[in-house]
Amino acid sequence: MKLKSAPILFLLLFSFTAQAQKGWINLFNGKDLKDWNVKISKHDYKDNYANTFRVENGVMKVSYDGYTAFDKQYGHLFYKKPFSYYLLKVTYRFVGEQAKGGEGWATRNSGAMLHGQDPATMLKDQDFPISVEAQILGGDGEHVRHTSNVCTPGTLINYKGELFTTHCLDSKSKTYHGDQWVTAEFLVLGDSVIKHIIAGEVVLEYTKPQIGGGSVTNYDPKIKIDGTPLKSGYISLQSESHPIEFKTVKLFDLAPYEKDETKLNKVIARILKE
Repeated sequence: MKLKSAPILFLLLFSFTAQAQKGWINLFNGKDLKDWNVKISKHDYKDNYANTFRVENGVMKVSYDGYTAFDKQYGHLFYKKPFSYYLLKVTYRFVGEQAKGGEGWATRNSGAMLHGQDPATMLKDQDFPISVEAQILGGDGEHVRHTSNVCTPGTLINYKGELFTTHCLDSKSKTYHGDQWVTAEFLVLGDSVIKHIIAGEVVLEYTKPQIGGGSVTNYDPKIKIDGTPLKSGYISLQSESHPIEFKTVKLFDLAPYEKDETKLNKVIARILKE
């Protein structure tokens, strides 16, 4: 009896595990960057200048050991396909020293770009993709420095019911000093609402992302149609002159539940506990 029941038990456990994982996509496979495309300012699309983005020992790294000077060569690593409704989870840490020539504000600074433009439409000298930036900041060991903020290169958001036109808005997160690993989650529901979550707490929430505003240069004007709602787009990770590592980049696709608010809320509540 025990021998016969073992395979059944295995199948039940396998089925449960598969069901629990349904919807999650490991954007970073822990081995290589085959599902990602690079765009670095002052370089052609897919030119991974100086091996800026790389994978070593199962970790995605942003490094500058091949640079003589940073020289505003802002880079972004784009996942291969766009998304609209999702929960993005990244685990990151800042390491080492900032690249020579990096801007002062870019110390221990990176980001996950949400609802970004197709990288193939970025011009060679464009600095940032038109997108909503979930800004990632590391502490300097002394001052308060929130992470999981929002910045808006070529975009606008609504905050507390009003159009917010300042480039960046701080979250209410704690400061994470040193080289510790930090997990940040970003709940993105089309052009309705975006929530930034740290340690299970919503530290920032805003609505109605749209194209508009400034803080982006050398773009194709045909792409920047101000007032266009941002309902979907590409996800990318930044290189802004300070080395950073990512050991987890995964996404739960919520698009199948977009039309069923009750089911959508149940799924969100469940996955936020995982």
